[in-house]
Amino acid sequence: MKIAVASDNGMVAEHFGHCHSFSIFSVENNQIVNIESLISPGHKPSFLPNFLNDLGVEVIVSGGMGGGAIEIFNEKGIRVITGAMGHAKVVAEQYLQGTLKTNGAVCNEHLLHNECGH
Repeated sequence: MKIAVASDNGMVAEHFGHCHSFSIFSVENNQIVNIESLISPGHKPSFLPNFLNDLGVEVIVSGGMGGGAIEIFNEKGIRVITGAMGHAKVVAEQYLQGTLKTNGAVCNEHLLHNECGH
Protein backbone atom coordinates (compact mmCIF):
# COMPACT_ATOMS: atom_id res chain seq x y z
CA MET A 1 0.00 0.00 0.00
CA LYS A 2 1.10 3.58 -0.61
CA ILE A 3 0.02 6.57 1.47
CA ALA A 4 0.61 10.05 0.04
CA VAL A 5 0.70 13.06 2.36
CA ALA A 6 0.51 16.52 0.79
CA SER A 7 3.37 18.27 2.55
CA ASP A 8 5.35 21.46 3.01
CA ASN A 9 8.75 21.07 4.68
CA GLY A 10 7.80 17.70 6.16
CA MET A 11 4.53 18.96 7.63
CA VAL A 12 1.01 18.25 6.35
CA ALA A 13 0.11 20.97 3.84
CA GLU A 14 -2.87 23.18 4.56
CA HIS A 15 -4.14 22.73 1.01
CA PHE A 16 -3.63 19.71 -1.24
CA GLY A 17 -3.44 21.59 -4.55
CA HIS A 18 -0.82 24.07 -3.40
CA CYS A 19 1.53 21.78 -1.50
CA HIS A 20 5.27 21.85 -2.22
CA SER A 21 5.66 18.08 -2.29
CA PHE A 22 4.13 14.71 -1.57
CA SER A 23 5.59 12.38 1.04
CA ILE A 24 4.95 8.88 -0.29
CA PHE A 25 4.98 6.13 2.33
CA SER A 26 5.26 2.54 1.09
CA VAL A 27 3.67 0.16 3.59
CA GLU A 28 4.04 -3.59 4.06
CA ASN A 29 2.47 -5.55 6.93
CA ASN A 30 1.16 -2.27 8.35
CA GLN A 31 4.72 -0.88 8.68
CA ILE A 32 6.33 1.95 6.71
CA VAL A 33 9.15 0.37 4.69
CA ASN A 34 10.10 3.28 2.42
CA ILE A 35 9.61 7.05 2.32
CA GLU A 36 9.95 9.07 -0.85
CA SER A 37 9.50 12.80 -1.32
CA LEU A 38 8.23 13.98 -4.70
CA ILE A 39 8.10 17.65 -5.66
CA SER A 40 4.56 18.51 -6.69
CA PRO A 41 4.26 18.90 -10.46
CA GLY A 42 1.94 21.85 -9.85
CA HIS A 43 -1.73 22.65 -9.45
CA LYS A 44 -3.66 21.82 -12.62
CA PRO A 45 -7.32 20.81 -12.57
CA SER A 46 -7.67 17.02 -12.20
CA PHE A 47 -3.96 16.40 -12.82
CA LEU A 48 -2.76 15.64 -9.27
CA PRO A 49 -5.35 12.94 -8.46
CA ASN A 50 -4.47 11.13 -11.69
CA PHE A 51 -0.72 11.62 -11.07
CA LEU A 52 -0.99 10.04 -7.60
CA ASN A 53 -3.23 7.26 -8.90
CA ASP A 54 -0.58 6.42 -11.51
CA LEU A 55 1.97 6.10 -8.66
CA GLY A 56 -0.22 3.47 -7.00
CA VAL A 57 -1.35 5.65 -4.08
CA GLU A 58 -4.29 4.19 -2.15
CA VAL A 59 -4.67 6.89 0.54
CA ILE A 60 -4.17 10.67 0.28
CA VAL A 61 -3.86 12.85 3.39
CA SER A 62 -4.03 16.65 3.45
CA GLY A 63 -5.13 19.56 5.58
CA GLY A 64 -7.79 20.60 3.09
CA MET A 65 -8.84 19.70 -0.42
CA GLY A 66 -11.25 20.97 -3.03
CA GLY A 67 -14.39 19.04 -3.84
CA GLY A 68 -13.31 18.36 -7.42
CA ALA A 69 -10.13 16.59 -6.33
CA ILE A 70 -12.04 14.61 -3.70
CA GLU A 71 -14.53 13.48 -6.34
CA ILE A 72 -11.75 12.27 -8.67
CA PHE A 73 -10.01 10.41 -5.84
CA ASN A 74 -13.32 8.77 -4.92
CA GLU A 75 -13.84 7.70 -8.54
CA LYS A 76 -10.37 6.12 -8.51
CA GLY A 77 -11.04 4.29 -5.23
CA ILE A 78 -8.43 6.31 -3.33
CA ARG A 79 -9.31 7.08 0.29
CA VAL A 80 -9.23 10.80 1.15
CA ILE A 81 -8.29 12.02 4.63
CA THR A 82 -8.63 15.78 5.19
CA GLY A 83 -8.23 17.94 8.26
CA ALA A 84 -4.89 16.39 9.20
CA MET A 85 -2.17 18.43 10.91
CA GLY A 86 1.38 17.75 12.02
CA HIS A 87 4.47 15.97 10.74
CA ALA A 88 3.79 13.91 7.61
CA LYS A 89 5.40 10.71 8.94
CA VAL A 90 3.53 10.92 12.26
CA VAL A 91 0.26 11.40 10.37
CA ALA A 92 0.98 8.36 8.17
CA GLU A 93 1.74 6.30 11.29
CA GLN A 94 -1.51 7.51 12.91
CA TYR A 95 -3.41 6.41 9.81
CA LEU A 96 -1.86 2.95 10.04
CA GLN A 97 -2.74 2.75 13.76
CA GLY A 98 -6.33 3.72 12.99
CA THR A 99 -6.16 6.92 15.04
CA LEU A 100 -6.23 9.42 12.15
CA LYS A 101 -9.72 10.44 11.07
CA THR A 102 -11.07 12.83 8.45
CA ASN A 103 -13.01 15.90 9.47
CA GLY A 104 -14.32 16.30 5.94
CA ALA A 105 -12.60 19.66 5.35
CA VAL A 106 -13.53 20.64 1.81
CA CYS A 107 -12.18 23.88 0.40
CA ASN A 108 -15.07 25.73 -1.20
CA GLU A 109 -13.35 29.05 -1.76
CA HIS A 110 -9.86 30.43 -2.08
CA LEU A 111 -8.98 33.69 -0.41
CA LEU A 112 -6.00 36.00 -0.83
CA HIS A 113 -2.69 34.31 -1.66
CA ASN A 114 -4.54 31.10 -2.57
CA GLU A 115 -5.20 30.28 1.06
CA CYS A 116 -7.92 27.79 1.73
CA GLY A 117 -11.12 29.23 3.18
CA HIS A 118 -11.93 26.31 5.53
